[in-house]
Amino acid sequence: METPDFGIPEQLVRRMSMAEQHEYLRAALPRRRALLTVGATAGGLLTGCSSSGAATADRSPAPNSTARVPGSAVTPFGRHLAFGADPKTQMRVSWQVPFTVKKPYIRVGLKPDDLSRRIGAEVRDLSTPGAEGIRGPYQQYYVHAALDGLRPDTTYYYGVGHDGFDPASPPHRSTIGSFRTAPASPERFVFTAFGDQGVNPAALANDKVLLRQKPAFHLHAGDICYANSSGHGEKKDLFLPGLWDSFLKQTEFVAKSVPWMVTTGNHDMEAVYSADGYGGQLARFSLPDNGFDPRKAPGVYSFVYGNVGVVALDANDVSYEIPANLGYTDGKQTVWLDRRLGELRAMKSVDFIVVFFHHCAYSTSRHASDGGVRDAWLPLFTRHEVDLVVNGHNHVYERTDAIKGGEVGRKVPVGGSTDPTRDGIVYVTAGGGGKDLYGFTGGVKDSYEGHLRDRESVETFRWTESQDKKDETVEWSRVRYTGFSFLSVQVETGANARLKVSALAESGERVDHFEIRRGA
Repeated sequence: METPDFGIPEQLVRRMSMAEQHEYLRAALPRRRALLTVGATAGGLLTGCSSSGAATADRSPAPNSTARVPGSAVTPFGRHLAFGADPKTQMRVSWQVPFTVKKPYIRVGLKPDDLSRRIGAEVRDLSTPGAEGIRGPYQQYYVHAALDGLRPDTTYYYGVGHDGFDPASPPHRSTIGSFRTAPASPERFVFTAFGDQGVNPAALANDKVLLRQKPAFHLHAGDICYANSSGHGEKKDLFLPGLWDSFLKQTEFVAKSVPWMVTTGNHDMEAVYSADGYGGQLARFSLPDNGFDPRKAPGVYSFVYGNVGVVALDANDVSYEIPANLGYTDGKQTVWLDRRLGELRAMKSVDFIVVFFHHCAYSTSRHASDGGVRDAWLPLFTRHEVDLVVNGHNHVYERTDAIKGGEVGRKVPVGGSTDPTRDGIVYVTAGGGGKDLYGFTGGVKDSYEGHLRDRESVETFRWTESQDKKDETVEWSRVRYTGFSFLSVQVETGANARLKVSALAESGERVDHFEIRRGA
């Protein structure tokens, strides 16, 4: 089979990596014409992945936004879901297209063969200027549809399209996806969490095991794709926008049905777009807009699912270690946090409060603990009796005992239980989402389910406001695992309400488990 007009064998193009495609086409054809033709037919060049599915970094610009490409030749990709402020009645569906399209929309229905409801969608175009190693500008087009007024506890089917591409037509029916809204009063459900994912085989393996847990939603604690590999939040950071295309394709098979609730890590500060670096996140994701300022801090929001109140925070605002955005909200995020935690704790329907953000409050791995997080937020977590805190940043799994007043309030061994009203809060570092792994400070060995080691103290440090490392000898580091992993939390409601927390390796092996019960 050959592509029209130019006689380039499509099978040859499909076997090439993206870099090889670029070099071949630049040598053989006028550059712009080649991008349009091979992109429309082979697909891999314009979406950031080779046809074999291998994720590759694209240092060349996306096609010119003025190019005329028929809608029938433009295939949506990278679908990802997120709740609105009310998971029972609101869902946000997002996707990407490699070219501008006319009249994008989503079709929704209660049966896959009856997508009768059609809702217009919004295109957010993102232009990245050229930088060292990147010929710019790099154009990306993200599409978002807001679904409101949905029925609780209901499975919906959906397809995304635009003029020339109808997901309900026979050629495209394989693109139809589904999701389920939150029930009004679930008996039990599961959610998952990790941070520090990236584009690589380990991230893909984690996603596959994660999907088998059938989570109601997933919490992503930041450092999502690593298009900014430096992570300093500065304009001079190396930045490859094409990695986002690869990431969204990699994650689509799970995020198209599981709401992917993200917040911002240090590698998500992409200063090429704005002073705070969140222009890219605003373009790519539609998250709940109930934070203190969703346009300024898109990674700050909350939602309630069943008996669990979830709060997402932007720790870049308080980090002493990486101060690019330190204080950028002028304390408004912390004021909002105090108010929101109080509101959640006052709700009779909410048994548990889970908070997730990127930088670690307590960890003994490479980045250790961030004193800024401790200073700003730990008093609020204590005051409002937060039940579980999930972080990323350190590329390991580490879990503390219950911590109260900075000390061990109760030892929580593997298989143990804790009561936050009495013992304090358990902090989990779930940074094994897929990016290269770290070790622990001082060469401390792993200690996890089936491989436990006796050790009561660990030499580590915390970051101070002057960006110095303050040495600490701590006793709260209870479980450590230097492998790819994620958190799986089974929630039970009613009189026996509890959080049954497990850490699973990318193989599916359980490396930790414990239980949280209030007032036990």
